[in-house]
Amino acid sequence: MGAKRILLLAGDFAEDYETMVPFQTLLAVGHRVDAVCPGKRAGERIATAIHDFEGDQTYSEKRGHNFTLNADFETARAEDYDALLIPGGRAPEYLRLDERVIALVRAFDAAGKPIAAVCHGAQLLAAAGVTKGRRVSAYPACRPDVEMSGGTYADIPIDGAVTDGTLVTAPAWPAHPAWLGQFLAVLGTRIEL
Repeated sequence: MGAKRILLLAGDFAEDYETMVPFQTLLAVGHRVDAVCPGKRAGERIATAIHDFEGDQTYSEKRGHNFTLNADFETARAEDYDALLIPGGRAPEYLRLDERVIALVRAFDAAGKPIAAVCHGAQLLAAAGVTKGRRVSAYPACRPDVEMSGGTYADIPIDGAVTDGTLVTAPAWPAHPAWLGQFLAVLGTRIEL
């Protein structure tokens, strides 16, 4: 299969690793990745956050990098892309309040296109109704979102991932190898060494 065109949907305080690592990885294997954020244009930046697991009851948060967007949300349409990628962090919490974002996520799902979401990205999937009837992993604090939206929460190790049809989800950035590996498999990406 040839290169795919992937839409990365993020916002301010998206998790740093969950934004940058998939963006760079997908580019490295030959895919085109358009990173967008509602209200921002290509060339503008989002602030990222670094979430870490330091033995507290929940993750800690520190300011991350500035991530430069390379496409405009206003022109992003599901029919122009092969797949959707949703990083976690705090961005999904407010992105799910934007009806244009919800409509875009629903359009990818209705078209049966692959969707990859990690960590708090499940909040956006739940708000769009994408989790209904599916097995979904997410950061443990998002379990109620998954279950109240009709999904089955996959309680897996933090470095694991779950694929349910064309939906690939994981609990947090330590799952990158499993999550991105499963997403690449759903995309039909072949890597030869």
